[in-house]
Parts: sequence; structure tokens; C-alpha cells
Amino acid sequence: MPASPAAEAVVDCAVYVDGRRLAGKYTHEAAVAEVRERGEGFVWLGLLAPDEEQMAGVATTFGLHELAVEDAVQAHQRPKLERYDDLLFLVLRTVVYIPRDSRVAINDVVETGEIMVFVGDDFVVTVRHGDHTGLSTVRADLENNPERLALGPSAVVHAIADHVVDSYLDVTASIEDDVDSMEEAVFRPRTKVSIEHIYLLKREIIELRKSVNPLSNPLLRLARRSASPIPKEIRRFFGDVLDHHTIVAERIAQYDELLGSLVDAALAKVSVQQNTDMRKISAWVALAAVPTMVAGIYGMNFGNMPAVDWEYGYHVVLGLIAVVIIGLVITFKRNHWL
Repeated sequence: MPASPAAEAVVDCAVYVDGRRLAGKYTHEAAVAEVRERGEGFVWLGLLAPDEEQMAGVATTFGLHELAVEDAVQAHQRPKLERYDDLLFLVLRTVVYIPRDSRVAINDVVETGEIMVFVGDDFVVTVRHGDHTGLSTVRADLENNPERLALGPSAVVHAIADHVVDSYLDVTASIEDDVDSMEEAVFRPRTKVSIEHIYLLKREIIELRKSVNPLSNPLLRLARRSASPIPKEIRRFFGDVLDHHTIVAERIAQYDELLGSLVDAALAKVSVQQNTDMRKISAWVALAAVPTMVAGIYGMNFGNMPAVDWEYGYHVVLGLIAVVIIGLVITFKRNHWL
């Protein structure tokens, strides 16, 4: 089978000079040649789920490190920042909130994806995995802000990181509504709560934490001088992204703790309901035991039985049974067993 051309995985490829996109369509080879011939500007190449053959051609053109290329193809990476000489390799996990009316079939609250970013002196290569990881709005916003885009490839990295972390804020805000609804249901009187729903939400919070929390260290490094070639102007912006990420991490920790408390509360509520049901069952058994006991005694057919030969014996026994049962019913109701 012939190798797939890299163009099949290319979503967009553009050359930017002084913050403005040059007209025309470029292959990644032609774009790199254009920038290096001019001696200014940079290339932004966007790829969607490339395979090994497609990525190999891109790696050759841009001089990408083979270990980073392997990670970009295989995906399923934790958020991280790696440096290979003058090349930075950033991995971000993306998350998207799934509305309640869409969860019946997939049984998920959040869906994850990945964005890998290769950053060099005169290029940015973004590799995306997942249906919701589009960067078209990020590219459009940057193209509408030439001054920011003129700062070079690092401005693109910041815009992508800012976009991803802002999506975390949106997702956690939506999850907060779910947690609040779950909390209200658990503590609402006379309602039955499915603990499975709480477990589902807690599982998704754990998945969200694994996607979000590891990003703190890469963002911290990008905000510091150690992450050269990130210029000083962009490092300041990464500090703001790091602040937003901290807010998200705190929210996730809060939700995780609250859901743990809701599990305990729901289990306690189920236990109380089971105790109530057992009291009711026990009360009905006690009521049924009275006539059963009397019938059992008189069913032994001894010759000398109390009131057997009495004309009104049958009626007296029935009346005694009724009095005992009525007394038990009154007692059980006063003690809320019935």
C-alpha cells in the first residue's frame, strides 16, 4: 500500500509575515521555503490525526525530533512540555462537556482529545486528535490581531493554551450545574437518588483531573525564563493562563470532595429508607402473626379447648383478635412504623 501523502492530514497551512497572512495556498514544504527565503515570518501548519507516513514527511521538512513525532502520532499523552534543542513540544488535553440529553447512548459527561504543538524559531506545527479540537477560531482571532501575531510562533502557542484552558473553565461551570442538581436531589426529602449517577459524575471528574492538573507544570515553565525561546512579552500572557488553570484545578478538587460527600449522604439516605421499609414490613408481619397464632392454637384440635363449647366463643375470639390488631395498628402508627 502506498504511503498516504501528508496533504491528506493538513487542515491549514499558512505563512505569516509581520502578523499578516500571505495570500495563496502553500504546501508545508513551500511554506518553509518561503519563510526561509524571506528571512522573516513563520509557518503555521495544522494537522488532524496524521499517521506515521504523513508525519514522517512533516518531521523531515521541519526537523522535528523522532521521539516527539512518535508521541504526536500515537496520542494518549499526558499534558507535558519537552525541549529538544531549540524545539519545544507541548501536549495539551482538551475536554468538552456533553449535554444531558446526549448522554443516554454514550454515558459520559466529558469527552477528551489532544493537541500537540511543535514550536520552532520560524514555525508552529499543531497536531490534533479528537472531533472537538478545532483551532479555526483561534487562527481567525489571531489573524484579526496582527500585532499579537507579529510576536511570532510563541503567540500561537499562547493562544492555543489560552483557548484550551478557557474551555476548561466552561466545562467546569457546566459540571457545577450537574453537581448542584445532584446535591439538591440527594438532600431533597422523599426522593430516591441513583448512586450510579453520582459514581458516573465522580468518574468523569477523575478523568477531568487527569486531563487538567498535569498542565500546571508546563504552564509554569512557559511563564518563566527557562522556557526559551518564549519571549518576555508572551511569558507575561502565560502567567494569566496559569492563573485560570489554577482556578480550574481548585474547582475540580472542590467537585471531587463534594461528590465524595454526596456518595456518603446518598448511601446514608438509602440505609434510612431501607430501615423504614423494614419497619413497615415488620409491622405488617406482626399484624398477620396475631390471627395466625390464634388459628394455629385452635387448629390443634384438642378436646378441652377454651370456649370451644361456648355459644359465643367464636365471636369472642374474633373480637379479641380484632382488638389486638387495632391496638397494634395504633401503636405502630404512633411510632411511624406504618
